[in-house]
Amino acid sequence: MAYRRTHRVKQRLAENRERIVLGARKLIARGGLREAQMAAVASAAGLSTGALYKYFPSQTELFIEVLREAVRHEIAILEDIERAPGSSSGRLRRAVESFVRRALEGPYLAYAFIAEPADARVEAARLRARRAFSEVYERIVRDGIARGEFPQQDLDVTAACIFGAFTEALVGPIAARGVRDQERLIGAIVTFCERAVAGRAA
Repeated sequence: MAYRRTHRVKQRLAENRERIVLGARKLIARGGLREAQMAAVASAAGLSTGALYKYFPSQTELFIEVLREAVRHEIAILEDIERAPGSSSGRLRRAVESFVRRALEGPYLAYAFIAEPADARVEAARLRARRAFSEVYERIVRDGIARGEFPQQDLDVTAACIFGAFTEALVGPIAARGVRDQERLIGAIVTFCERAVAGRAA
């Protein structure tokens, strides 16, 4: 009996934590970090504010967890693209387009993850996320070099430049909560990244 109660308690705690993170993510997607105040998150999760602080002592720690979960989700999508059949240049285009398109569709969330002003701990978490994303692009480029599609190049630098370039290009549009010609912007970013890696665009 004692074991079952312990299991139920752990399950309830895990479910509460999941609701908190999901509630915070929804609030951020609606209005950025300022929307995800602790009282609002507690209400969204169906908990008291005091109970929320038992899981996350600060808004910063909560946001870092939301960021981690989002990064895991995004990396899984990119890895599916990475493992898909086809040319390396095609997979590079799809990987860049996939990220850019989702960022433009969820501008508040994307801005919070990329550029919204936050404290040093959040910035450190963003740097870890950038590295995780860059590693996926690095593997795609490495494969392209092995296939003879891309010229020899510094993989670390190339991957960092790819991610840095298209996230920087997104900051203005997502901060403005939209862009007049979304398809043109997506195409321009994808073409730039492909040219930077391959020296040409398909």
